[in-house]
Amino acid sequence: MIIGIFISQNILNTYIQEKRQEILTKSNILSNRIKFYLTNNEILVLDSLLKTLVENYSKEIKARIIIVDKNNIVKSDSNNEFEGSKLYHLEIQKALAGISNSNVYNFKEYGHVMYVAVPIILDDEVVGATFTSVSLNDIYNVVDRINNKIRLISLVSTVLIALMSFIFADFITKPISEMTKAITKMAQGNLGLKVEIKTNDEFKQLANAFNVMSTKLSQVDKQRKDFVANVSHELRTPLSSIKLLSESLLHQEKVDALVYKEFLQDIDSEIDRLNNIIDDLLILVDLDKEKLTLDFKTTYINFLLEKIIARLKPLAENKKISLDYIEREKIQIKVDANKIQQAVINIIHNAIKYTPEGGRVEVKLYTERDYVVIRVKDNGIGIPKESLPQIFDRFYRVDKARSRSTGGTGLGLSIAYQIVSLHQGTIDVESELGKGSTFYIKIPIDLNLA
Repeated sequence: MIIGIFISQNILNTYIQEKRQEILTKSNILSNRIKFYLTNNEILVLDSLLKTLVENYSKEIKARIIIVDKNNIVKSDSNNEFEGSKLYHLEIQKALAGISNSNVYNFKEYGHVMYVAVPIILDDEVVGATFTSVSLNDIYNVVDRINNKIRLISLVSTVLIALMSFIFADFITKPISEMTKAITKMAQGNLGLKVEIKTNDEFKQLANAFNVMSTKLSQVDKQRKDFVANVSHELRTPLSSIKLLSESLLHQEKVDALVYKEFLQDIDSEIDRLNNIIDDLLILVDLDKEKLTLDFKTTYINFLLEKIIARLKPLAENKKISLDYIEREKIQIKVDANKIQQAVINIIHNAIKYTPEGGRVEVKLYTERDYVVIRVKDNGIGIPKESLPQIFDRFYRVDKARSRSTGGTGLGLSIAYQIVSLHQGTIDVESELGKGSTFYIKIPIDLNLA
């Protein structure tokens, strides 16, 4: 609306200015033509000639024209009203002072009128003035019509903008509202919620990202709950055994020394089992990237693997599993020997654990392009294809029942993966259910330690 008023006012000013220039020009032309008719207050030619000239010019420019001499006496009036009278209008006084000027008035009776006065100059002397009065009602009527159209356009535009704003506001706020509700519910612990946004813009992308995050959080939460349940069971089982064994000893007055020894050995075994679970948890805490500092030293990988094989050989022999080590070349690289040893032990230990009696586990060392590769291959039970993407996740266990019976907590592979990742390496897996698995531990030969 304000813009409409500004536009209409500019249009009005432009029209009035053009009219002013037009009347000033025509008044100057008339003044030039009649300057010889006025001199020393005497009419040089017949009054009728001046009167005819003024009346004709008045009709031509559609305005009232009054000619006054330098004494303010009207010499000619196109309306035949003031001849012989004196006029002292402001515009006439300025014109007699040699200044061309104009003003716009709004009269109750006549409406908008413009007064224009220009001096009549002869031989550099002002001998009179031409006073022109012209109606501006036509201009104001045109501008009023333009104003009405602008108001109508403004009204229609306002309605359309309000309607579009309402629709657009709903379009924006609805997905934001849905996202807010979902986030609030998630904050209350209701994980796994999905947001459905039907648009094809940034809100859709945001909703997709939210849904992925929600699904991942739900999976992590489920794994956490499973892990807590599993660890609770793992901790409870040896503790229950220890309590049962110790109570049995306490409630028997006379117990043979051999029975004592057997019970104490069982208690010792259960304590070792507890220690293993706690050690895995402590290793995970230790592998927090923000706190961990690796001790990189040049390490003879062949010797490191030989030590690991020797350490795990009795475990394999206990299940009548052949544990073989093959090396293609001698390799020395900078690693944190203790951490890499832990990672390799976890993977070989897993291979032995999930390979049936009489099976085979093969460890092979070689280089491939810019990487040292430790391949651990077994002919065990294998891993289902759908489980491969999750096997390195914390707390994940492919077969929960089997893992519990073998003492697994779902942390070994996660620990191994984190250690190798901290060495800028990767672990790749190939597996076929019922035929076995192959793990490829790849560590860069030249670590970027900057």
